[in-house]
Amino acid sequence: MHSISLGYIGVGVSDSAAWRSYAHEFLGVMATENSPGGAERLRVDDYAWRIALERSEKDDIAYVGFEVAGPNEFLDLKRRLTDAGIEIEPAESEMLAERGVVALFRCKDPDGLPIEVFYGPTLVTHIPFVSPQGVRFVTGEQGLGHIVLTTTDIAATRRFYLQLLGFRQSDTIRMQMAPNFSLDLEFYYGNPRHHTVAIAPVPAPMPKRMHHMMLQVETLDQVGHAWDRAEASGVKLLQTLGRHSNDKMVSFYAATPSGFELEYGFGAIEVNEPSWRFARHDKISAWGHKRL
Repeated sequence: MHSISLGYIGVGVSDSAAWRSYAHEFLGVMATENSPGGAERLRVDDYAWRIALERSEKDDIAYVGFEVAGPNEFLDLKRRLTDAGIEIEPAESEMLAERGVVALFRCKDPDGLPIEVFYGPTLVTHIPFVSPQGVRFVTGEQGLGHIVLTTTDIAATRRFYLQLLGFRQSDTIRMQMAPNFSLDLEFYYGNPRHHTVAIAPVPAPMPKRMHHMMLQVETLDQVGHAWDRAEASGVKLLQTLGRHSNDKMVSFYAATPSGFELEYGFGAIEVNEPSWRFARHDKISAWGHKRL
């Protein structure tokens, strides 16, 4: 069992100016210098960057970077994927410079999303992270946050993320979509964060591969202030404040300029792996999270 976390994500965006305003005025993340290839990048902590804004008309997640601890874990994971028949693309020096990491390889998940596995990110502790809104994000060994993806082949996706990448399943939530139709959301962890990846099985491809991404802050007040900033800056609020049934996070949801959702939350429980017990939930939230 190795630790794996959400190191970074790339988002294809058609309106960079809208994203810059959204990131700084609402999210409270920090702009930093562009990548060598010209992607606009955002900081949330001591890492040189965590979110890259890549010019694209798709307005969806473009790639995911999963971080492992070091070279041994990196080579073990690379070997496991290769042995399973997954096509691996080693990173050349130009790609390593673009991402700012020591080592990286690329592959794709069963639905075609580019996956990057790396170790050795660049830290910039000599330039402290300063949020334009006074926010402190929960990252560290828990990584950037979490992402929720859709898939049309849950069996293949489950195998890829659990058996090959090495995530473990924390729990599941059964969502009753209609009297005769339900979806079982699966939640995967690879570090103390309750889930780094969640998978929603869908009968047909959705307009967006990513349903939402989540950023976690250190205090409940920071969530409340973010709600006020959203109202003040014209960000579209999608769900009211609520507490999720499985990870106990208190959060709300807002639309991004790209059309997928963003969860802004506080207070999620953490996985204590030796004593963790898998559970099923029949409701996604204990209270709140009403659609607006």
